[in-house]
Amino acid sequence: MKDLISALGLLLFIEGLFFAIFPTRIKNMLKVVDKIPETKLRSAGIFFLILGFLIVWYIKNK
Repeated sequence: MKDLISALGLLLFIEGLFFAIFPTRIKNMLKVVDKIPETKLRSAGIFFLILGFLIVWYIKNK
């Protein structure tokens, strides 16, 4: 549980850092993402979900 909370904290830190340093680019990127079809977004989400799971699984079982 401690690892999960640490991971969430790190995720929030990195996202906050990007929003603080590049607010205009983030807004432009969100406009581009709005134009991408939902099926492509869903496919990319599933890909990154599996990739993230495999990375965590590999690190935990190493």
